[in-house]
Amino acid sequence: MARSRSTAWLRDELILALDLYRREGRNPTAASVAELSHTLRSIPIEVEKAEDPGFRNPAGVYLKVANFVSIDPDAETAGMSRGGRGDAEVFGEFWAEPDRLARTAAAIRSNLDSITQGQAEESEDDVADAPEGAVLTRTHRVRERNRKIVARKKAEALKANGNLSCEGCRFDFATTYGERGEGFIECHHTVPVSKLKRGQRTDLRDLALLCSNCHRIVHRRQPWLDLDALQALLPD
Repeated sequence: MARSRSTAWLRDELILALDLYRREGRNPTAASVAELSHTLRSIPIEVEKAEDPGFRNPAGVYLKVANFVSIDPDAETAGMSRGGRGDAEVFGEFWAEPDRLARTAAAIRSNLDSITQGQAEESEDDVADAPEGAVLTRTHRVRERNRKIVARKKAEALKANGNLSCEGCRFDFATTYGERGEGFIECHHTVPVSKLKRGQRTDLRDLALLCSNCHRIVHRRQPWLDLDALQALLPD
């Protein structure tokens, strides 16, 4: 992570705070604020921060909600004026899509205990976090690396097509590299991260076989590309 959560809220945290503001407005109930405070302190990134009782405490959560009031053009009362760029970015991306906001917030909450601290804090070169934040990005990547489901996907493709060609550019490692390339290809989880549910089983139809280059391009920038957008970038 480039910045500590002590000085910068994660996108995940901002989405959850915006969801609370969308649901309850300028003055959320004390119970809702306390619940969100507990959730934020349980995010498996920089877990040592939760040892500080002041970290993401109810007062801080309430102030963050007030920051969104200052951004909301339809707010009837003025809010705090100290909102940062991240607040404005998340508001701009999610406020006009309340269903997506609610779905993403629910997905973040439901997946918090499905990844370990190490997985949550993992970062990769040339892989950008999804707009929905680090928790769902890491959950997505964990699913892509599930060895059992990946092996089943490869076996299905071999039975149906006789090869493991990339669903983006059609590259076939075995054709190019011979025996050394046999059986090699990566899997991409195609389900939008905002729809990931805790305990949900990955269906083979949720996976696409991609070469290393195409897979990196899909994840390189926000927003991530779907297969149609990836294929549109490739020459005929």
